[in-house]
Amino acid sequence: MKRVHWGVISTSSYARARIVPAMMKGKNLTVSAIASRNLAKAQKAADALGIAMAYGSYQEVLDDPDIEAVYIPLPNHLHVPWAIKAAEAGKHVLCEKPIAMNAAEAETLIEVQARTGKLIQEAFMVLTHPQMLRARELIGEGRIGELRAVHAFLTWTIPDPTDIRMVPEFGGGILYDGGCYAITTARFLFGAEPLRAVMLVDPDPANGVDRTVSALVEFPNGQASFVASQALVYYQRVQILGTEGRIDIEVPFDSTGEKPCNLFLSDSTFDEGTIATEAVAPVDQYTLQAELFSEAVRKGNPQPVPLENSIGNMRAIDALFRSAKSGGWESIR
Repeated sequence: MKRVHWGVISTSSYARARIVPAMMKGKNLTVSAIASRNLAKAQKAADALGIAMAYGSYQEVLDDPDIEAVYIPLPNHLHVPWAIKAAEAGKHVLCEKPIAMNAAEAETLIEVQARTGKLIQEAFMVLTHPQMLRARELIGEGRIGELRAVHAFLTWTIPDPTDIRMVPEFGGGILYDGGCYAITTARFLFGAEPLRAVMLVDPDPANGVDRTVSALVEFPNGQASFVASQALVYYQRVQILGTEGRIDIEVPFDSTGEKPCNLFLSDSTFDEGTIATEAVAPVDQYTLQAELFSEAVRKGNPQPVPLENSIGNMRAIDALFRSAKSGGWESIR
C-alpha cells in the first residue's frame, strides 16, 4: 500500500511529545509537514521530529498538493472551522477530541464530509485499542452475564492556570478534555445511546471551567458513571460490571504501548482468588489510530470511528452541561 502523506496543523506540546512521534512509526503513512502560526516554531518542531516541511501558517499545509490527510490538535473551539477548511481543500481529517463544541456544530461536518468526499474523524484512539475491543468482545460472549454498569475514573492536575485547557472560551474544562473518554467508552461497551444524564460540577474558582465533575448517565439496559478532574491526583480506571462478573481495565485511556494492558476478570463471588488476568499485547494506540485511518483513506475501508459516533457523544456532553446549569436530569436529544 502506498503511504499516505500527512500534515499536522499545530505544534501543540502533547502532539509533539506523544502523538506525532507515534504517528511517524506508522507503516502506511508519512508525516510530511507540520505547521504553526510562527515559522520558527514550526521549523524547530520539524527539526526535532525529523519532518521534512515546516510551514508558518495552517493554510500552507492545506495548500500543499502532496498532503493527503491532516491531523488537527488545535484548541477545541478551532476544531470544526479547520476541519471544514481542510476537507474543502481536499484533505482527509483526523481531529482531536472533542470534535466540536456541541452536537449541532458536529452535525455540520456530516454535510461537509458528504459534499467533499473526504473522511472526517474524531481522534478517539481508545475505541480502536485492542484492549477495549477485547473488553467488548468478552461482554458479547456473556463472560460477565448482562452488562449493567460502567464506572470510570480519569483524573490529573493542571498546575498552570494559563493552560489552554483552563480557558473557557477555548473549550476548556475536564468534561471536554477527559470526561468525553468516559462517555464514549460507556457508549461503546453498552453498544447503545444513553437516554438521560446528570452532572455535578466543581468549577475552578479562577476561571470557572469545570475542573472536577461527577456524572451519571442512563442507558436502556444500565448505567454509566464517572469522575473526571483536572485538580486531583493522577488516576485512571474503568470498571465493567455485569450480572455474573466484572472486568477492570487497568490503563483504559492512556496506554503508552510499552507494556501489556491488563484486563482483570472475576466471577460473581467475593473470593478474590477467582480473579484472572488477561494481558493484551503492547500497542501504541496513536500509531494504530493513524494506521487504521490511513488504511481507510487509501483502501476505502469503513471509517474506524464514524462521525455519527462523535455526534452521539456530543449530544451526551451537551446534556451534561445542561444538567450542570439546571441541577437535574437532562434528556439526551
